[in-house]
Amino acid sequence: MGEPVRVSIVAQDPILEAGTRASLHCHGDISVAPAGERAQVAVMMVDRVAPQVMNAVRAGRGVDGRQEVVLVATELAAIDAVQAFAAGVRGLLRRSECTAERLASTVVAAAAGDCTLPLDLLDGLLENGQGTGVRRPGSGTGAAPGSSTLSERERAVLRLVADGRETEEIARELCYSPRTVTTVVHDVTRRFHLRNRAHAVAFALRAGLL
Repeated sequence: MGEPVRVSIVAQDPILEAGTRASLHCHGDISVAPAGERAQVAVMMVDRVAPQVMNAVRAGRGVDGRQEVVLVATELAAIDAVQAFAAGVRGLLRRSECTAERLASTVVAAAAGDCTLPLDLLDGLLENGQGTGVRRPGSGTGAAPGSSTLSERERAVLRLVADGRETEEIARELCYSPRTVTTVVHDVTRRFHLRNRAHAVAFALRAGLL
């Protein structure tokens, strides 16, 4: 077992901050940093994904690009996901769905460079991309040169990657081999010149390729 993921908690409500700290203290793979101390992952508790929140995310990552951000919001819509991932957020959770276990798994995934968001939110992006400002190929709004649409298999794999699933879990759910899942992700990252799984999900959401 590796070193625990060091996490900082940012919340305007001190009671909410204390409760979040207490819930994460129970997980052996997470170490909660003292208030005000930077860590591998910052958990930000907010009411909604407002411009000032996105500015804070960008400013924090500008100071230390190695620190990932998990955002827990009371209100969360599809357009919020686009804006959050564009700002560098790795994980998105609704506060009403934020159990201790789910928050911990999202934090660990963020530390590993993976993106996580509610699956129904991803479905909303896929169904209503044009209305939420997600770019689509051929729309004249900036799809990468030489880009193409994703295959159904690639879409299925990226949906589960976005939900924080590990390679073995994705393979079991889709009845593929783990090697096939790895190959699918590798093909997408290579085709669009992306860095990793997290970048692939964020790019696909922003460019409307899903």
